[in-house]
Amino acid sequence: MLREIIKTKDGSDTILIPSQKITYHSIYGAVQESKHVFIEAGLNYFLENNKEHICPSIKIFEMGFGTGLNALLTLQEAIQHQHKIFYQTIELFPLNENEISLLSYNDIFFDDKYFHQLHHCDWEKDIAIYPLFIFHKIKNSFLNYSTNQLFNIIYYDAFAPEDQPELWTEEIFAKLFSMLLPKGVLVTYCSKGNVRRALLAAGFSVEKIPGPPHKREMIRARKLIGIR
Repeated sequence: MLREIIKTKDGSDTILIPSQKITYHSIYGAVQESKHVFIEAGLNYFLENNKEHICPSIKIFEMGFGTGLNALLTLQEAIQHQHKIFYQTIELFPLNENEISLLSYNDIFFDDKYFHQLHHCDWEKDIAIYPLFIFHKIKNSFLNYSTNQLFNIIYYDAFAPEDQPELWTEEIFAKLFSMLLPKGVLVTYCSKGNVRRALLAAGFSVEKIPGPPHKREMIRARKLIGIR
């Protein structure tokens, strides 16, 4: 699969799959989109709304490791605000060495040390990228994945429903619902009506909230009841 590194409008990198005209992030700004959708609407929202129940470790599951940007931004939050985070992510088609070498997110960290650790650490193992940040990446399709681990937050960053329709069904969201702890949060850039209906059918409480620049809305879904 041919992939190209391109610059987005905020100056940060993303990846384009030319044959399918798919980008891994918004062309209007990779970093600003990830910060808005996953950090602000996901991680920071969860922390703000669970102050009375301090989690010894925040558990995050990411669907689609991709460039590693969401993990890198979350690591930055862990370091800056001293949050203890366990971060698990799944990716069926990881980047190759050349692609990793061409990507740069030096606006997040002054050097690429942590970025390269995320990409080059062992798969299927808990890795301490930083004392407060335990990282576990899985090379697999989410369709074939199962776990007994429960999470506080899910970053749902699959390709769009028209590109990966099999990952936006009620069955998939029911699986994700079962992976969340009570009061858990799922965030995604997508705000399509059929996605919202599938989330509702799976048991989530769903709200549309303002999206990142050049996108009017996104979805935040919550698990407000016990384990199904």
